[in-house]
Amino acid sequence: MTNPAISQRAQDIAQKVETFVREVVVPYEKDPRRDHHGAPLDELVIEMREKARAAGVLTPHILPDGSHLTQRETAVVLIKSGLSPLGPLACNTNAPDEGNMYLLGHVGSDDLKERFLKPMVEGNARSAFFMTEPADWGGAGSDPSMMKTTCVRDGDHWVVNGRKAFITGYHGAKIGIVMAKADEGACMFLVDLPDPAISIETIPNTIDNSMPGGHAVLTLNDLRIPASQMLGQAGEGFKYAQVRLSPARLSHCMRWLGACIRSHEIATDYACRREAFGKALIDHEGVGFMLAENRIDLQQAELMIDWCATVLDTGSLGTVESSMAKVAVSEALMRIADRCVQVMGGKGVTDDTIVEQVFREIRAFRIYDGPTEVHKWSLAKKIKREWKEAQG
Repeated sequence: MTNPAISQRAQDIAQKVETFVREVVVPYEKDPRRDHHGAPLDELVIEMREKARAAGVLTPHILPDGSHLTQRETAVVLIKSGLSPLGPLACNTNAPDEGNMYLLGHVGSDDLKERFLKPMVEGNARSAFFMTEPADWGGAGSDPSMMKTTCVRDGDHWVVNGRKAFITGYHGAKIGIVMAKADEGACMFLVDLPDPAISIETIPNTIDNSMPGGHAVLTLNDLRIPASQMLGQAGEGFKYAQVRLSPARLSHCMRWLGACIRSHEIATDYACRREAFGKALIDHEGVGFMLAENRIDLQQAELMIDWCATVLDTGSLGTVESSMAKVAVSEALMRIADRCVQVMGGKGVTDDTIVEQVFREIRAFRIYDGPTEVHKWSLAKKIKREWKEAQG
């Protein structure tokens, strides 16, 4: 599906990415180099990234001069990178790195960009974003104002203490973005990893396993960070989190749309080849209609992403629009993934294809970057505010 409003440059990049993912990355889906959670080992990621570098598709959404494609252009590229669950890792468009690169590219000082952003863009360092905290500790989850991790100034350093949970990719990451609260408010720091002051409590087994390093629960015990590694000023942490928030939500939608496009292709191929009760499965209305509904949901998801990206490209934070897109797209992709499993029957619940994995990953995606219910609650509050304003 080509969008005529997208630059030829971006379309050419997207085509190169698609060719690379389909021809080079897809064969790696059966590669056994996985950890005990089933996530790809860094050895595998590095090997794929070397091939992406050689093919000219490593970090394709960031141009050689350091500038970013527009959000609409980023969408056409990241959708293609998502055609395999391994594609974003190979092309360096994966979460949380893509969102962290976006944040540093927009608000990092020249020194911080050189030290922390450059190795990420070059595909030589993975990163982790430390915001969520354990529920059994009463820490921040969907409500960031509940943050309990603290930071206290000590000369030319800040000292951080607390706990963090679901820190995606921590194990093996070289760069961390840590959020903590001071008397002035939320603060955001860049740190080198690993650090002896950060210890892993556990890396739980989760329903998804596309991201290396898992989703760790961590203890931060007197973590000392130079004041020069704070993003902005004390108390500005949530402001910078907002810069990252909407684009990161939307890029999740982009990548997983790509995965569902591929799952739909696999389910369609199965339904057209497999016969039962005297004809191909697709000729039975119960199956054919599911694939037709998939096509509708895929188109609507793509349009929702493009609409939200257009808003972000105006310079707006797009908080409301990204909430709407996250709900609409994640729920549509869940329907698509579920139908793909159903169409393929027993084959759909095996790991013979990526369909089973995509189903699991999308189920987790409905929670990541804000559960559907939190976004709806936020939208309902806005609707009420607008109603009250309309009453004068």
